[in-house]
Amino acid sequence: MKPFALVFAIFLPVLPTSAQRSFGTDPGTLQSPPLARTETERRILATISDAVKAGELYANVPAIDGRMLRVLAESANAKQVLEIGTSTGISGLWFLLALERTGGRLTTLEIDPRRAALARGHFKRAGVDGLVTLVEGDAHRSISKLQGPLDVVFIDAEKDGYVDYLNQVLPLIRPGGLILAHNVDMVPDYVKAVNANPALETVFYLQGNQLAITLKKH
Repeated sequence: MKPFALVFAIFLPVLPTSAQRSFGTDPGTLQSPPLARTETERRILATISDAVKAGELYANVPAIDGRMLRVLAESANAKQVLEIGTSTGISGLWFLLALERTGGRLTTLEIDPRRAALARGHFKRAGVDGLVTLVEGDAHRSISKLQGPLDVVFIDAEKDGYVDYLNQVLPLIRPGGLILAHNVDMVPDYVKAVNANPALETVFYLQGNQLAITLKKH
């Protein structure tokens, strides 16, 4: 019998690069920072990176979730995206990476004037403010003034409002459209509502901050 050798592998932590720090990627995983294909993408990604460094990220999505928003919107060829809870506009910028390719538009709702002002600044700095309609005020009331069909809805606002938002946007979402909800581990009533509705199919993306991805069935 031939002798055999035991091999021990030691995995050392990988120090994050400045790009990884800016985009919130996790060192040592397969995820790498996003790469810009066009000048518009470069401006959007630079704006996100600068906002991260400046600490302008109040109640925004981490990069791993933002990149999923972009993938879902672009793969759905979304033309109309509704965001409930603009915050400072970072999640909107991830959507705009998709929408500037699909020729779509983002409608985003924000109740706080200071955060809305920061978001407007970010959209303008990225050169995509012409693709955005930012509506200030109570989103519960603003939604009632909107018309469909919507391709994608993203819910990321006060948690006790999630179920009402869901009920209001369901008639506006086209069949085959998506309803995305952030931090759903904090909203058991929302999870129950989407799981109990036979017109919906929901999966949960747990890589970042627990994103529920709900398909409105045809």
